[in-house]
Amino acid sequence: MTSKLSRHLSNLETEAIVILREAAMAFERPVLMYSIGKDSSVLLHLCRKAFHPAKIPFAALHIDTTWKFRDMITFRDRMAAELDLNLIVHTNKKAIEDGVHPIKSGSAIYTREMKTRALRDALDMHRFDAAIGGARRDEEPSRSKERIFSVRGPNHSWDPRRQRPELWHLYNTQIATDETMRVFPLSNWTELDVWEYILAEDIPVVPLYFAKERPVVERGGSLIMIDDDRLELEPEEKQQNVLIRFRSLGCYPLSAAVQSSAASVADIVEELRTTRMSERAGRLIDVDETSSMERKKREGYF
Repeated sequence: MTSKLSRHLSNLETEAIVILREAAMAFERPVLMYSIGKDSSVLLHLCRKAFHPAKIPFAALHIDTTWKFRDMITFRDRMAAELDLNLIVHTNKKAIEDGVHPIKSGSAIYTREMKTRALRDALDMHRFDAAIGGARRDEEPSRSKERIFSVRGPNHSWDPRRQRPELWHLYNTQIATDETMRVFPLSNWTELDVWEYILAEDIPVVPLYFAKERPVVERGGSLIMIDDDRLELEPEEKQQNVLIRFRSLGCYPLSAAVQSSAASVADIVEELRTTRMSERAGRLIDVDETSSMERKKREGYF
């Protein structure tokens, strides 16, 4: 059979499968972080290839803030059923009881409580010693500092000065009793690599990535989709239908759409070959403070 993968994608696939198998061998309780986005979809696909014909040997952990797009939750539950995933969904219920809100509380407090603290609590509750995620070095500056096997200190803290060398693809998986590991098999992939791989392997993704007329409000120069009746509009704001899609998915009040006519994976690949806009330009949590992402990662954010 002739492979649909280019040599470049085939090399990336092989590297990721080796990393997944290394993680399965080196740690007692690894877990697959499942954010439902395109990178998670690729990671799930690679896991199936890495351990075929056996089931994926990791549980899949989704940190549910309760503010994800409805299409994301529908897609998550469909994939969990189709792939027979051991899906763990964790929410910081105390933060919800305390009224933490993506807009009223501010994105910094919201992210700390609903994402970072929720993730740390879930990892501790289930005694996971390694969290495998789909983060890539090309996404934003602090992620470019990560190693593929990135050690975390007590309370899941990250210290860039403790990065370990990974020469000749030799990984140091040793951890002390108070340490855990983050593992990033897609570190060396770009956004374009991810979409070209999705195209070649026919991997299902959340429909929100494809252009469609959707209800939005323009807020602070960003197009925010109105996904349910919890988004309160300011007096001067008006709902309008715009042809949009998403390049990065998160909590809907904090994820801006882009105007686009790319309605298929092939269209997206073509669009990415010419765009100069950053992939995470629409993720409002990345820009709420100076060095925002690196500070969050030091506190235990994904």
